[in-house]
Amino acid sequence: MAFWRSLAFSAILLPLFIHGALCFYLPGVAPQDFQKGDPLQVKVNKLTSTKTQLPYTYYSLPYCAPEKILDSAENLGEVLRGDRIENSRYVFKMREPQMCNIVCKLKLDAKTAKEFKEKIDDEYRVNMILDNLPLVVPIKRVEPDSTVYQLGFHVGLKGQYTGSKEEKHFIHNHLAFTVKYHRDTLTESARIVGFEVKPFSVKHEFEGKWDEQATRLTTCDPHAKHTVVNSNTPQEVEENKEIIFTYDVEFQESDVKWASRWDAYLLMSDDQIHWFSIVNSLMIVLFLSGMVAMIMLRTLYRDISKYNELETQEEAQEETGWKLVHGDVFRPPNNPDLLCVYVGTGVQFFGMILVTMMFAVLGFLSPSNRGGLMTVMLLLWVFMGIFAGYASARLYKMFKGAEWKKIALKTAIMFPGIVSAIFFVLNALIWGQKSSGAVPFGTMFALIFLWFGISVPLVFVGAYVGFKKPATESPVKTNKIPRQIPEQAWYMNPVFSILIGGILPFGAVFIELFFILTSIWLNQFYYIFGFLFLVFAILIVTCAEITIVLCYFQLCSEDYLWWWRSYLTSGSSALYLFLYATFYFFTKLEITKLVSGLLYFGYMLIASYAFFVVTGSIGFYACFWFTRLIYSSVKID
Repeated sequence: MAFWRSLAFSAILLPLFIHGALCFYLPGVAPQDFQKGDPLQVKVNKLTSTKTQLPYTYYSLPYCAPEKILDSAENLGEVLRGDRIENSRYVFKMREPQMCNIVCKLKLDAKTAKEFKEKIDDEYRVNMILDNLPLVVPIKRVEPDSTVYQLGFHVGLKGQYTGSKEEKHFIHNHLAFTVKYHRDTLTESARIVGFEVKPFSVKHEFEGKWDEQATRLTTCDPHAKHTVVNSNTPQEVEENKEIIFTYDVEFQESDVKWASRWDAYLLMSDDQIHWFSIVNSLMIVLFLSGMVAMIMLRTLYRDISKYNELETQEEAQEETGWKLVHGDVFRPPNNPDLLCVYVGTGVQFFGMILVTMMFAVLGFLSPSNRGGLMTVMLLLWVFMGIFAGYASARLYKMFKGAEWKKIALKTAIMFPGIVSAIFFVLNALIWGQKSSGAVPFGTMFALIFLWFGISVPLVFVGAYVGFKKPATESPVKTNKIPRQIPEQAWYMNPVFSILIGGILPFGAVFIELFFILTSIWLNQFYYIFGFLFLVFAILIVTCAEITIVLCYFQLCSEDYLWWWRSYLTSGSSALYLFLYATFYFFTKLEITKLVSGLLYFGYMLIASYAFFVVTGSIGFYACFWFTRLIYSSVKID
């Protein structure tokens, strides 16, 4: 019920969310003040691994559980990410340090020992949350002198005893927490600004009979000031072994204010690389802009002047170039319905990305709002359906189409249908692995409702409005009989020119793409949306300009079949994106399981498909504007 209330609330109050976001930074996240001695509830989240990409719930391992496990209400984005936030037995008191607190004692059987070993082999990390801050492990860097933060701590590690070659599994059963807080000197209240941990593996020992409340450990005793500072006597994971889970917590006052507490998590030490990415992309844009300027200001101006000065029809017949195909250049292409559908879908995607980017750049999508980015993108995709229907219907009417309902239905169904089919297959694989990343049936029903209950009707509304408008008139008349296309040079071959056209748009984004893939697949934060927005703007310009340049060369060689080629020219950059994702898989990731590999390539196939639709539509509209501009500038007899 909590999930459905969250979904309904998000859908109904989206406009209010946008308006309210103008009032303060980090919408929906308010600071919480704690007095000394106030209870601090630590929540546990999913177990994650960069080797398997399959999340599991915290209690899928036999960790110490409270009497009743309570789920926190998750939004749509959190559920799709596999987040499962639950309560735990880790409870602190504000600004009251604790040492050697016993959580519980666990005796391993064959099944539980195997489960722990598998998670240690796959390098799973435990994720916890305190006051909406994720738990991190600080790692000191020597060069440069700085601290980086690893999200979550490893379940355990593998190692060997001195003098032995046999590899053993050891569990991190003692956690040394550090809670950083910023104190208000006037009210003495404090706000939490940091949550760190140092995990240890310790084979705890005790004397006498076990009593969880009264037993004093000999390996960790605050009365004897004997604390855990290393893992020299680690706790082995084997059948019939007893594991005692303990923790310390210390509180450190910090100068970091609450509003800046995420800065350490989001600090990028490689800003220079991002600026290099921007400069690299700008060089490509300047090169293309120079070519487009040369075509528009010199060649086209000369061509138009020459064509308009021709006095006789004989002189016109002797000319060659783009004017000769004026009677065929606006002839409808093959498969016009499919082109209309893909152009409309591209407009829908473009609108979703643009608005999401604007929200992110202005700081409305806080990383503390887990799943917020994905939730907003899904809702925007649904509501942008009205623009998809409008764009596809307008183009369809220009092609003299009459059945607008058919084109609206195809626009509403085709892309989401293909993506849903891939997603269902991937979800079935995740279900088979019993991972928390599998989307529950309730969420699946919610996604179907968003699609058929909101998106499809909006596409029809947009298509109706678009079809009612007067058809876009071509600047020149189309001949009844198609002109024969002369034999083309090898470099004007459609396949060759399309593949060449995709290189530069991909080149404009591939450096930033590395950081995006790293944040997705290596479980790191990505929050430099300012850079990303610049790169996206450069991508738009690059797609438009490369398509215009190649379209001009194509028309000059008297080939008027530009409709599909303009879409595929910039859209082919998606092929290079998928090839780069393949290269990234084999060089940066350590995925070995078949299911994990299928998940990676399945999701990257969906991402590449979406990239194809967006870039293709940008190139198409650029070429559409260009052809209408040049053919409306010459006098046709």
